[in-house]
Amino acid sequence: MATDTTPLTSPTGIRSVPSARSAPKRPLLGHRKSRADRWPTHLALGVVCFIVAFPLLYAMIVATQGNTEFFANQITPGNRLGDNFQVVWRDRNLGGYLWNSTIQAVIITVGKTITALLCGLAFVHLRFPFKGPIFWLVLVTLMMPTEISILALFQIVAGLGWANSMLGLTIPFLASATGAFLFRQHFANLPSDLSEAAQLDGAKPLQFLFRILLPLSWNVIGALAVIQFLYSWNMYLWPLLIISEQSEQVVQIGLGTLRNTGGGQSYGPLMLGAVIASIPPTLVFIGLQKQFLSGFSINAEK
Repeated sequence: MATDTTPLTSPTGIRSVPSARSAPKRPLLGHRKSRADRWPTHLALGVVCFIVAFPLLYAMIVATQGNTEFFANQITPGNRLGDNFQVVWRDRNLGGYLWNSTIQAVIITVGKTITALLCGLAFVHLRFPFKGPIFWLVLVTLMMPTEISILALFQIVAGLGWANSMLGLTIPFLASATGAFLFRQHFANLPSDLSEAAQLDGAKPLQFLFRILLPLSWNVIGALAVIQFLYSWNMYLWPLLIISEQSEQVVQIGLGTLRNTGGGQSYGPLMLGAVIASIPPTLVFIGLQKQFLSGFSINAEK
């Protein structure tokens, strides 16, 4: 029996085409997988997250133990958390070290942000001789580690009488080549019409900075603040050189005093102090996480 392959036509002789609605639906290539199909991915991500978080989890467990439980490789919490906290907070004054580090980190972060804003404004919206070579000279300093000039810097600071003070800890680090580059690139990507409109309105450079550029730069400021706070919080070599009085030291140096408590090597107080010392930078990152991601254009909405 032959199959009729004659196309359907209307009474007017025009060939009719089947409606798209009546066509059978086909699954799209990008169709999402069901939860049952995604379990291998979730399992792999869970394993990776556990591996990354395991050192912190182990440190929190050791913080509750004494040396007996630690050397027995016990992986369950102990009952020495109260004793370890008393040693860390009262006997070794970890709270004082945290306070010193907080003041140091806040001063350096605020100071570097202000100087970076001014540098970005100068390199983009101001005209002065040798602007290009000066900017490249600033970038060259990024390739020079602090350790190269730390002895000369120590002699200068000590000669000014700033040893064992917050001035000696903070003032040498109030400028940031990274911040200058970051704000220079950010301001250069903004529309040039903003600067021209501000000049027509008679706005001075600082007025243009605070009224126009600053409200458009909060994400970049947040990103730089996170970087500089973490950098300042983790400083070790410079405080070790410039501060000789233990009461004026920062938390990274103070953690070293927890290695020997009770007449011998102790791991519970040391791990507890490390966990406590990680709380402030973690809170800063959580509070500025959105600005940090948007400031580096990681966020898709940027």
